[in-house]
Amino acid sequence: MRTITVIGGNLFRIAADYLRDATQATRIAEVNGLSDFVLSGQVTLRIPNADPSAAGGVPDQS
Repeated sequence: MRTITVIGGNLFRIAADYLRDATQATRIAEVNGLSDFVLSGQVTLRIPNADPSAAGGVPDQS
């Protein structure tokens, strides 16, 4: 796990940049106790290690 500091932005972009998977934004929110995916002001976040089995996208509808 690493820690980053950002000024504004959104968790989907951060997940895409740091975990190479925007759907893992939910993991970042959970680790940091956030309910909103849009950030304002300066925020320090804990970024979990990438987990390929933790995709948080839309469930398969088939």
